[in-house]
Amino acid sequence: MRFALFLLFVSTWSLAQQQDFSNVEIETVKVSDNIHMLVGRGGNIGVVSGEDGVFMIDDQFAPLTEKIKKAVSAITPKSVRFVLNTHWHFDHTGGNENFAKAEAVIVAHENVRKRMSKGQFMSDFNMQVDPAPKIALPVVTFTSDMTFHMNGEEIHVFHVRHAHTDGDAIVHFKNTNALHMGDVFFNGSYPYIDVGSGGSVAGAIKAIDKVLGMIDDNTKIIPGHGPLSNKSELQMTRDMLAGIHEAVKKMVDAGKSLEEVQAAKPTAPWDEKWGKGFINGDRIAGIVFNSIKNK
Repeated sequence: MRFALFLLFVSTWSLAQQQDFSNVEIETVKVSDNIHMLVGRGGNIGVVSGEDGVFMIDDQFAPLTEKIKKAVSAITPKSVRFVLNTHWHFDHTGGNENFAKAEAVIVAHENVRKRMSKGQFMSDFNMQVDPAPKIALPVVTFTSDMTFHMNGEEIHVFHVRHAHTDGDAIVHFKNTNALHMGDVFFNGSYPYIDVGSGGSVAGAIKAIDKVLGMIDDNTKIIPGHGPLSNKSELQMTRDMLAGIHEAVKKMVDAGKSLEEVQAAKPTAPWDEKWGKGFINGDRIAGIVFNSIKNK
């Protein structure tokens, strides 16, 4: 599995920009006749193609823009008209400037624009992210939801509060029975939840519950990271998060410190399956602890 986020949070934004992207290949995964998932380095990209042009979800890193454009051109000769950012993290918004210069309209929740405008300090990684240039900022923002009607598809974009961040958007392709969930869903690994950016584990569980109530066994799900997925795998992710949250909350309610919680290994039942990536058992326990304490 490709968990490209694991490669990201190892340096500052400027160093991330200096990574060697020359060997990165963009893989195209078919979701339906007019919806594809692009996998490279960074968050999974969604592409809706057709006679109305391209609606794209997230755009990874700036040095990958030409490779991404090439992958899109293999799907359709049409240009990218809209780029929807699922949240502010730079492995999902790094190509904004390039696509905006190519006349794509950048769209996101209003909190994405706010965080990108000001720059952010990510305490989890001791990392300063500088403000984005003006041209990279979303020019269309929303608060709760909005709908695009393109390429025979009804694309419903809706905000879920305090999940992975405070600006998450989930994209529902109503006519195709598919979704793009951004980093609200990491398929196959412990997730990173950015508590410092308004995210919370309880909010992520609530967001997943909302999606589970909307879909069926035939729904295809593009996760923020990991392979193309489905309802069963999303349910397993939800159950894992809820189990860890319950275990850690009992310790927090008992007055345990972060060190005591981590020493007790509350994630042990899940570590073998979920903890082999960037976020191991101790880190997810810490994320859950901080999320509960910051409620």
